[in-house]
Amino acid sequence: MRFMMLMIPKGYESAEPGTMPDADAVSAMMKYNESLQKAGVLLALDGLHPPSMGARVSFTDGKPHVTDGPFSEAREVLGGYWMIQVKSREEAIAWASRCPASNNEVIEVRQVQEMADFPADVQKAAAGFEQMQQHAGPPTPIDSKPKH
Repeated sequence: MRFMMLMIPKGYESAEPGTMPDADAVSAMMKYNESLQKAGVLLALDGLHPPSMGARVSFTDGKPHVTDGPFSEAREVLGGYWMIQVKSREEAIAWASRCPASNNEVIEVRQVQEMADFPADVQKAAAGFEQMQQHAGPPTPIDSKPKH
């Protein structure tokens, strides 16, 4: 079973552009990340810039509307995530409980929907989705140049 562990740092919704965690917090988090990796459960992880550097695209009658951050109505925002593969919801919660989070941080644990979770008509409508997942690769940095 795959789960996303979503880091929700209180106060991050109003963080200034370029806000970064301190080195001690990153060091503690790296030890935790290494424990996930050594246990063989870590699939992916990333941190996110604050919402003040982001944008939201909403839709009204099918037309996109872009709002630049920060988002005054936001109460909780993501600071980062881990994707893990474990045997149960309880195991995912146990991993989240080991995180060296601070008093202002919450981790939301959510199971990823697998194709087998959907009824047959939805599986048929999503034909090809699993192949897309298999062919999705790591992102290429924008500033990278092809090597000849």
